Amino acid sequence: MADASPLPDLSARDTAIAINTYTTVLRRPQVPHDVFATYWRDVHGPLCSRVPGLGWYVQYHLDREQDAHLWPPQPGIAAFPDYVLDGGVEIGFASAGDQSVFNKASSILFSDEQNMFAATVAYVLPDGSRTLVDRIADPSPNGTDGLDRMHVHFAPGGKDAEGFAPFIGRLAETLAADPALLRVRLHLPERYDNADPAPPAPDVAHTVPPERERIAVLDLTFATPLARRTFFQSDTFTATAGNQRQHIGFATAFAVSGMYTYVRDRKLTLAGLRGSRPAQLIERLGAVNQAGADVRHLFEAGRLS
Repeated sequence: MADASPLPDLSARDTAIAINTYTTVLRRPQVPHDVFATYWRDVHGPLCSRVPGLGWYVQYHLDREQDAHLWPPQPGIAAFPDYVLDGGVEIGFASAGDQSVFNKASSILFSDEQNMFAATVAYVLPDGSRTLVDRIADPSPNGTDGLDRMHVHFAPGGKDAEGFAPFIGRLAETLAADPALLRVRLHLPERYDNADPAPPAPDVAHTVPPERERIAVLDLTFATPLARRTFFQSDTFTATAGNQRQHIGFATAFAVSGMYTYVRDRKLTLAGLRGSRPAQLIERLGAVNQAGADVRHLFEAGRLS
């Protein structure tokens, strides 16, 4: 039997987002995780989705009980100290004008963060993020799709700070060229400035230690954990080890337990319109009437016509 044709690369569909932010989030310790996750998905998510100007809004929920083999450790590369996260967020814009519209209206959003977040840190990507490859058909995941997803955070530490970002870019290209990777998305934000904390949410911490002022994030997806671990034992990956040790001082990987898309291409997804769990119910029951244009108009405009 002939080998199956390679899956098409759909990464071009992300290029409409010219400006991006990647925000790390930590839940309030007094809030149970299930309450936190539900509130973030179904209360905060639809609120954020409706702030004008948004072109892209995705929540990545991170699992604290994660696979010990997410990212192979290298001698001389340490884990970030005291680094625990419950999620990551992408908020992106098609233009600077759209971002300005969002910023002027966003106080209604940021005032809600104190209900569930202990800390949020928004890393700015004025030139956007980069999807190097995307072989996943669904453009707007809403939940756990059975794929093996992870975010790996890097920092130069005391290594070559100037060579850090170019090396991470080359590493991302190496990964994206291998068919084991279904998706590779790279975030190379500007250095975070504690003197200008972001986002401006009251009663939420927005500062980072020195080793996390300059970071890079690789958003990686494999078909299965077996595919991931097999790739990390491959010659392709092990050949990068020496350069990793030269340029990377810190690395910590986080397992993604769910990816939830609320806005894509400046349009509300079903999750953005109704909430993540209601959207899942509508899809599971095949409730086509709930996904119709008339119902969408009712929810968006508050009237039938």
